[in-house]
Amino acid sequence: MSAPVPAVLEPEPGRCGFYVDKKKRFCKMVVGTGKRFCGEHGNMEKGNSKRIVCPLDPKHTVSEDKLDKHLKKCNSREKPKPIYYVENINAGAADREETLHQVSLCECSRTQLESLVDKLKTAFTGELLLLLLFDRILSHPVLQEELINPNNGDSAYKHLKQQSSILGHLEELGLLGGGRCFVEFGAGRGKLSHWIHEALKTQDHSCRDLQLLLVERCSTRFKVDGKHQDAAVQFERLQVDIQHLDLSKVPLLRKKKLPLVAVGKHLCGAATDLALRCLLENPVLGGHAEPPQKRLRTSEPAADLDPEAAPNGGLVSGHGSDRCPGPVLGLAVALCCHHRCEWRHYVGQQFFLQRGLGPAEFSAFCRMSSWATCGRRPSSQDCPPQDQTNRREEDEDHEPAEERDAMNGFLSAAEREQLGRLCKTLIDSGRLHFLRTKGFSSKLTRYVNPHVTLENILLTAVPSTEPSSTETS
Repeated sequence: MSAPVPAVLEPEPGRCGFYVDKKKRFCKMVVGTGKRFCGEHGNMEKGNSKRIVCPLDPKHTVSEDKLDKHLKKCNSREKPKPIYYVENINAGAADREETLHQVSLCECSRTQLESLVDKLKTAFTGELLLLLLFDRILSHPVLQEELINPNNGDSAYKHLKQQSSILGHLEELGLLGGGRCFVEFGAGRGKLSHWIHEALKTQDHSCRDLQLLLVERCSTRFKVDGKHQDAAVQFERLQVDIQHLDLSKVPLLRKKKLPLVAVGKHLCGAATDLALRCLLENPVLGGHAEPPQKRLRTSEPAADLDPEAAPNGGLVSGHGSDRCPGPVLGLAVALCCHHRCEWRHYVGQQFFLQRGLGPAEFSAFCRMSSWATCGRRPSSQDCPPQDQTNRREEDEDHEPAEERDAMNGFLSAAEREQLGRLCKTLIDSGRLHFLRTKGFSSKLTRYVNPHVTLENILLTAVPSTEPSSTETS
């Protein structure tokens, strides 16, 4: 069957003359003076050199005779590493045999699947893990006007509800105040930091010595940072993977050494573990052995403290350091995508090992965690298209069709969903255990209704008044 005759027989003036058969139209790229084709289709011109795929990024092409010049300015070229880039500083110990422990559920026999389910349920025997989840849906008045704005669609409303509840939890924990630096991991467009700033503007003197540090590994479109360029508050964005981020070397943090509050929505899979390591495994950030001594009051900015008293984990203690950018006051991180967790990065390894579980079981439980959401998520045909940032922020778990087929006749959809929730809770409980060993009191909270997002668990932590312990409670 021949292709239909294009509606436009000639390209628009000043546009490329190459007809894109797949799109049934002419290319819309602008052409140079006296040229008929754009740079991408320039090889169509007689006498032009052949275009080849860029060796740095196969998504674009370059003239063969201009390759050397292009490689020097290509946006995909390797750029100088910033001072705070330390390769794999937060990755955890490498396990050469880790790939041998990867489990594919579709290749497991029924006996093996039953064994995994038994191990999962046994891990909860005698434990109060199921009681660690609290329902606590909060809001913050700074977002009320936007929540009732009729111009916001369903997607915007969903994000605003989550941001409002996270701010509510920050305020309830005494973390939403001035004299500190908020570090947003997986910042995306940076809207959570934006609302934190808006909330603090309504409080007297709360924006004094306020810093907002946005960490995102990808280049992001439509960032909200530009709205704060003229503000007295310091906004800074770091384009770096959390795996390679050394907070103690970030110039903004070293300048005033303000206490840190970590936030995130949604911090996907292993990114949560990387962020916890980044905050608490750095010897100058969270590696102190002495127990906490005193929490900061909600209304007490860190800048008002005795300058000779160096806080430790949100506490007043005598462990100051010229290299230390500031103590960790607490965190509030919305979790998601447990199927993307990795044993090497996982902070709860000791928690698993104490229960007779290892990398193989962890890999299987990560895959099984997708059962909690995959059966209730609408199909792709029912979902409106979203940009890459929104897809990453709400990247809910996905169950491959072959794994779903392997469960048919063994577990019902309701049973799979329940087991998936158990897997998520078990993985998150390892994170709670890690935070306890670092001297923090932490909990898991359902911070929004599941109809807003199925990934509705918020991990919060503040320094504990009890001595830290590596023993399981």
